[in-house]
Amino acid sequence: MAQHFQVSRRDFLRTSALGTAAFSLGAGAQAQSKVNPSDRITLGFIGAGARAHQLIELFKFFPEVEIVAACDAYSGRLERTKSRTEGRADTYKDYRDIIQRDDVDAVVISSPDHWHYRHSVDSLNAGKHAYIEKPMTYTFEEGAGIIEAQKKNNLTVQVGSPGPSEILVQKARQLIREGKIGHVTMVRGAMNCNTASGAWIYPIPPDATPETVDWDLFLGSAPKLPYNPERFFRWRCYKDYSGGMSTDLYVHTCTSINHIMGSGIPESVIAMGGLYRWLLSRDVPDTINASLRYKEGFMVSLSGTFNNRHGEDGGLRFLGTEGTLAFSGGLRFIPERINESNGWIVDSWPEDLAEAYYDDPGIVHEERPNSRPPSVVEGEEVYHAEGQNGILAHLQEFLDGVREGNATKEDATVGHHAAACAHMINTALEEERTVHWDGQSLALK
Repeated sequence: MAQHFQVSRRDFLRTSALGTAAFSLGAGAQAQSKVNPSDRITLGFIGAGARAHQLIELFKFFPEVEIVAACDAYSGRLERTKSRTEGRADTYKDYRDIIQRDDVDAVVISSPDHWHYRHSVDSLNAGKHAYIEKPMTYTFEEGAGIIEAQKKNNLTVQVGSPGPSEILVQKARQLIREGKIGHVTMVRGAMNCNTASGAWIYPIPPDATPETVDWDLFLGSAPKLPYNPERFFRWRCYKDYSGGMSTDLYVHTCTSINHIMGSGIPESVIAMGGLYRWLLSRDVPDTINASLRYKEGFMVSLSGTFNNRHGEDGGLRFLGTEGTLAFSGGLRFIPERINESNGWIVDSWPEDLAEAYYDDPGIVHEERPNSRPPSVVEGEEVYHAEGQNGILAHLQEFLDGVREGNATKEDATVGHHAAACAHMINTALEEERTVHWDGQSLALK
């Protein structure tokens, strides 16, 4: 049977026509309305790339939000930010010009991964709430510093993997906790694509030159290299700035898995991968298989490639002793139908022992289906989401945290746990070994 779950949020968002259109920059957001000054939340964007511009459009669904500042190392992005905010946002190169402003309540950190730690810690220490795009960190060790900065300053952090705010993810969490699918011992996830843009081979703007791109500002702590527009505009393809597939894709999957299963950092990880197709454009793998073992008593199998868009499991599946939950065309519950079949074994026994075995009433019920009365067996159930899009619910939760101090589902600790999965995968792959975490250390074993 199909079931629908209505998302309950603020009334002005409930009736918005969202769905996937919310992710299109041409979708058109609701017009800004007058907001009480005490409810106004001012945002500064640290990094104004493609994801930042998506978020700018999404924040337009919230009348209380005003984007007052943005910074980036490419002038073209700042020009577009200015027009996208109708001239209201001041633009800078240096993020410190934003976090030093008294009129900025919170920042959106959408810079390349290798800048996340510095931007996050400095912003929190400057008294700014932070929405940090995934992955929260570039290395495993950085997580503790961001957690400490959030706790020390008592500020709101929301990491930008919206899975925990998705209504169907919350439903899966509920069903598993209620025992709907029994004991879960295996989770399988696949994230595949087969396009150049899916492999981060993005188009480079024609005006990209050393005059419009501040190359040294982009590099920051990364190795010093001559100006390279491919590295600047396709930074996810390079280890100097990104964790590649693991930190860009698997981190989303691990965030949802951790939330659904109530888990954290895995205790051990193995992985294999390689670069098979996009040979001239990157130094991170385009294909990775990984296995993660959790102390909570289950394993995760992750598979991804940029060379074929179909996954073995078609998304994310939770395999339990009583059934399966599959994120595929909604959330599907598929019950297990198990019938023991030992007849071929028993038929090799002496005849009197075989007859005695079948005379057992319990055995007759399980292994002689024709002896059972007819019955209707529980079948598949499908749950569909309605109402507010998950990313808007995620942003709403962040804004509620900024205004009212409410907790978020993906604070610095949760963000660290998800990013740690990705870092463990990359370490296992690069060092060709099983990577362990002892549950306490600030480093991997």
